[in-house]
Formats: sequence, structure tokens, C-alpha cells
Amino acid sequence: MKRLLILSAVAAAALATSACITVIDADHDDMAWHGENAQPFDAARSECRAAPRYQGQGSDAFRDCMATKGWTRS
Repeated sequence: MKRLLILSAVAAAALATSACITVIDADHDDMAWHGENAQPFDAARSECRAAPRYQGQGSDAFRDCMATKGWTRS
């Protein structure tokens, strides 16, 4: 029982830390990205870059793609 409690505490800490890293890592560009119920930033950015309509990170198509994944730029 003690092992299970320790394992669950470690898993919870790892998940909490990974969520923080995702939000901190989201500020790659000159303008900050903000996520609300968003999928992980790096995965969303990679998917939008791979989209057929990709025309650069400053394009409307990229911004719209990121918005569908829960990320908006301020």
C-alpha cells in the first residue's frame, strides 16, 4: 500500500511538472501564446506546421490552426 501511495505521488508530480513546462515553453515567438483547454504546445505547433495550408508561423492559416488546438496569440 505504501508503494502505491508513493508511486501515485510521483506520477502526480510528473504530470503537474509536464503541464508547467508546456505553458512555459509556449513563449517561443516574439508574441506569447496562451492556451485554454489546449493540447500540448509543441505537438500543436508541429501539427500546424505540417498542415497543407502552412505558410509560416505569422500566417492567418497557422494562427487559425493553433486556435483549433486551444492556443491563441496576444
